[in-house]
Amino acid sequence: MLKNIKKGMLPFLIAFSALSVSGSAAFYSVFGLSKLFAGASTEVIIMAGSLEIAKLVTASLLYQYWETINKVLRTYLAIATVILVIITSMGIYGFLSAAYQETFNQLTYVENEKKFLQQKTDFYQQDVTRYEKELQQILDNITSLSEARSVSIQVKDTSVAGGVRNTISTVDLRAAQTRLGIEEDKRKDVNLKRDIAIDSLRKYQRKILELDNNVEVAGELGPLKYLSGLTGYPMDKIINILLLVIIFVFDPLAVSLVVAANFAFNQAFPKKRENLYGEKVKTEPSFIYSEEDEKRMDIIGQNGNDGEHYSDDDYNKDGIIDNKDLIGISKERDNYPVGSDEYNRLTQEIIRLKKVYNLGK
Repeated sequence: MLKNIKKGMLPFLIAFSALSVSGSAAFYSVFGLSKLFAGASTEVIIMAGSLEIAKLVTASLLYQYWETINKVLRTYLAIATVILVIITSMGIYGFLSAAYQETFNQLTYVENEKKFLQQKTDFYQQDVTRYEKELQQILDNITSLSEARSVSIQVKDTSVAGGVRNTISTVDLRAAQTRLGIEEDKRKDVNLKRDIAIDSLRKYQRKILELDNNVEVAGELGPLKYLSGLTGYPMDKIINILLLVIIFVFDPLAVSLVVAANFAFNQAFPKKRENLYGEKVKTEPSFIYSEEDEKRMDIIGQNGNDGEHYSDDDYNKDGIIDNKDLIGISKERDNYPVGSDEYNRLTQEIIRLKKVYNLGK
């Protein structure tokens, strides 16, 4: 029993791999086709699912009965299988491209949002720069007016020594003070506007930083963006090449594994004849020995195997019927599928030669 388990381990492993690959291919294909025909998604899922099952069954049927099936039907089934592989590949392409497009749309939205926020940032940056220049001009005016208030003039005054004294013009002083008050009010107003512009600038800069740190979108399309920058090709072209590589490998591999599983099971568990009720029966030679054959057997008993009386049984035509003839027939039998009519006929011939000529010992 352990020997049978070891013998069947690889075929079952191949079968499991074939089912997993073909199952995932069918899933992606069915839902991909439903996205292509979104108006009737349920109907498409039912139709595509049945076609996927039929494709695998057809591939197994062609392998098992290639020699015996009608040529016209065999040709049609082979063409249908290839077309179904193409349809499955189209469905996989639709599924994966839709998934990429969804993420790409998010990236496009983020990039457009960043452009809008960058425009706002540039606008408020210009306001801040303008207000700072205006504020600096006001501060310069205030400094000049403050200096003007301290400028003295000389007037004649006989009550002081020299007849001249220094004083400040009241007219100029009043004008400077009035102007200074106006500049001070302007400074406060411009300073308030600048603070508002700075707050708005920081708000939009913070939003841009949040978009740049969007881990979800950056993680999904990060490798594609890297490849795009490395190769110089747009992301759309890179994703199309990647999808084509996937679909050319995915479903053809699934069908190939199904055929390989059939082959492995045939090699590990050779076919046996069964009766109508399923019981295994031992294959017996179907030859009916005629009276002439009985006479030949009598001659063998009298003269031995030497001579040319039995050239029909002398497979290699060397004048002697021996184990070499059995080897030749066995090699010819290996050219036919196990369980085929020709394979069974040659097996019966080997049994007959062993029995008649006492060979194989």
